Amino acid sequence: MWGSTEAGDRARPADRAVIVEERWDHIFRWSPLILFGLGTAVSAAVAPALMSRTDAEVAAGVVPLALACELWWCRPGRDPVPGSPAEQFHYWLRTVLAFVLTWLNPLYAIYAYTGYLAVVRMLPRRLTRVGLFVNAVTIAGSQSSGLPPRSTFVWVLFIALLLLNTGMATFFSGLGEREVARALQKSDTIRELETANARLEQALEENAALHDQLLVQAREAGVADERRRLAAEIHDTIAQGLTGIVTQLQVVTAATDGRIAREHLERASALARHSLAEARRSVQNLSPLDLEHDALPRALEKTVATWSERTGVRALFTVTGTEARLHDEVAATLLRVAQEALANADKHAGASRVGVTLSYMGDEVSLDVRDDGAGFEPLGLPARTGTGGFGLPGMRLRVERIAGSLTVESERGGGTAVSARVPLVHYE
Repeated sequence: MWGSTEAGDRARPADRAVIVEERWDHIFRWSPLILFGLGTAVSAAVAPALMSRTDAEVAAGVVPLALACELWWCRPGRDPVPGSPAEQFHYWLRTVLAFVLTWLNPLYAIYAYTGYLAVVRMLPRRLTRVGLFVNAVTIAGSQSSGLPPRSTFVWVLFIALLLLNTGMATFFSGLGEREVARALQKSDTIRELETANARLEQALEENAALHDQLLVQAREAGVADERRRLAAEIHDTIAQGLTGIVTQLQVVTAATDGRIAREHLERASALARHSLAEARRSVQNLSPLDLEHDALPRALEKTVATWSERTGVRALFTVTGTEARLHDEVAATLLRVAQEALANADKHAGASRVGVTLSYMGDEVSLDVRDDGAGFEPLGLPARTGTGGFGLPGMRLRVERIAGSLTVESERGGGTAVSARVPLVHYE
């Protein structure tokens, strides 16, 4: 729910980068089959309400073909070659099957999301945008109440959603490509440094072994730390923003009142603009947009109010002690912890009230987020699958990065309390 196994936290720094790569390989291998199974289960559950008898019969013939396609994809011993003809054929076959199934039942778009995940690995670069657009058509059709659009209003909604999905998918794909280019540039720089270090080793043979060991450990720790930092930042900003957008658009799809639909469309548009700004800022310096013009107390107050309005959960924000202007890194860390804790409360707790308290205590500052939700057993956390959020480990890493500590108190039926305590480092 909130966290993951602690095995990854106890792993040696030299192994963490390998663990991350292995988890990503598992995601790419198994997520299509998992999404297909989830889409099939959800679609079957609502089939009597959304599908005619003919549609159900056609779907019954297409589903076995899609299942065979995904079982072939994740079969043992398969050695995929990115961009190869076989990979391209499988990508387009999967895309067509997802489109057909979504046409028959809009909820099969769950399966279509696989196209966004696999497009970079399976298609050559020149076809990436084509693949993103085709998947956007399927997703937009589902979000606009199904294909084909059945009225002028639905057509307008479909086109708007298509543009939104295409734009966001293209942007994030480009962002990923730029990150890869930066990683390659860093690798080239590392190789140049290794060459220089090799020359230095010849003159300092007595220190060669120690020097090499320290260099390798520093590089591996830096890569693993940077990946965790970037992944947590994207999860805390872009992923949560997209979740909010999808939620608002789902309400629009089900709304029969035009005023309500416009209100939620405006909220989705505002979330999209905010997420886009966060994404641009992440590329530059990973500093939260909310702290650009406001100090931490005001940024937290706005965050809590926005979250409460979006979720409908009563939330109260309180500041105690004498306020002080905090260092940017301290303020950003506490804001991200609050955002993640609120997101988890929305996803898992089922709370009716949430309280957020920022306390200035001499040489420390603490952030407490409490809810009256379902709670959980901290010692019985489920194993992390690699497909969910960052939860407690991500928050704990953020806080420990600035010499702070994170504690969690919870029990089933008794709510959850998350407390982060960090040194009060003043703004410079």
